[in-house]
Amino acid sequence: MTTHAPARTPWKAVLGGSIGNLVEWYDWFVYSSFAVYFASSFFPKGNATAQLLNTAGIFAVGFFMRPIGGWLLGRYADRKGRKAALTLTVTLMSASALLIAIAPTYAAAGYFGAAVLLVARLLQGISVGGEYAASATYLTEATPAGKRGFASSFQYVSMTAGQLVGLGLQIILQNTMTEEALKSWGWRIPFIVGALAAAVVFYLRRNLMETEVFDEEEKEVRRERGTLRQLFTHKREFFLVIALTMGGTVAYYTYTTYLTKYLSNTAGLEKTTATLVSFCALFIFMCVQPLAGALSDRIGRRPLLITFGFGSMLGTVPLMTALSGVTGFWGALLLSLTGLIIITGYTSINAVVKAELFPTHVRALGVALPYAIANALFGGTAEYVALWFKDSGIESGFYWYVSACAAVSLVVYFTMRETRDAALSSREQAEPPARPRVRRRPRFRDETQERGPGAT
Repeated sequence: MTTHAPARTPWKAVLGGSIGNLVEWYDWFVYSSFAVYFASSFFPKGNATAQLLNTAGIFAVGFFMRPIGGWLLGRYADRKGRKAALTLTVTLMSASALLIAIAPTYAAAGYFGAAVLLVARLLQGISVGGEYAASATYLTEATPAGKRGFASSFQYVSMTAGQLVGLGLQIILQNTMTEEALKSWGWRIPFIVGALAAAVVFYLRRNLMETEVFDEEEKEVRRERGTLRQLFTHKREFFLVIALTMGGTVAYYTYTTYLTKYLSNTAGLEKTTATLVSFCALFIFMCVQPLAGALSDRIGRRPLLITFGFGSMLGTVPLMTALSGVTGFWGALLLSLTGLIIITGYTSINAVVKAELFPTHVRALGVALPYAIANALFGGTAEYVALWFKDSGIESGFYWYVSACAAVSLVVYFTMRETRDAALSSREQAEPPARPRVRRRPRFRDETQERGPGAT
């Protein structure tokens, strides 16, 4: 019997797929975290909540471009390769960050500045719509079976690291600049940083190796790759991705991008305190992603998804209610971190689950399009829905909305198939995946076994 040594994690591929993802999501989330400072720059003076609603509306519009980006760049990734798509997405993100950095204010150009902001967000939506799928498929395909959950968890490590860099920069600017200066011109600094960082990542991604799985598929000339016709031969998986994403994406954006505003506008914490709470909670959240990903390689993906579903369905209302009444840093941190730990069951493995559902010739498109649709409908609108409930005087309605979305996804987690042992390449089909060995102590050892067969 042949014994297969556990394959090593390809760290170069993990780093290459993740570092660009970090910059992509830094630019994506920095829009939300700095919105409290630039909202008044692009819209007429008035009610602060109304200004935030306008900027949140543009934020949501970016999500509605994600299905288009998922279709275009997912098709591109399935046809031209994961490396080519990763390089293109980061180029688009660099351009959009630069547009926001130089956009004129309402005082200087009226609503033209808001129009530039809108165009930039549309480009970001296209870019991120393709980035998620290209990164998910690259990290999944470049990693051997038995390590895919662990390696793919670095997608959310990098996404969260991007947020942390943005929040860290925000903390530095808050402590080195006056609020007037931040609202006047300081908010442009993070977008300039994002544009420059994306240019560096463009160079790094050009040196990535294409995945073996894609190279193997590319030799199959008889089959269409990356087409909607081929994708819709997998209708069940398509709608499965939408449904399993629904609860996770609403919860994720509630406890990440919306959290700082919630702690500031609803709980009444100082902006600096709210930002510090988000930073600390997200740092711990980032560190536990690989642990949960590695756990899924041992016990499967469904147990983690089901744990998240139950936790989010039952825990959102009491957690958000308690957060609305916090008065200090430590209470806010504990409650925020509780919510983030719950959604780790989704975030750590959702990328690999979706990639394992589809065959190679439509994997990027199959991950990108339904995921982007779910984000447009639920993730991108989460902040807007939350602010709408608040503006209407029934803020607690948003808590029940998040719980209901989690309940729908929980049904899917119970009924979907386990994907951990999916074979992505012909080599994996020929060889069983190497699983981490669990050493067991024998019940007894007699003298015959000590000496070996035939010993006297």
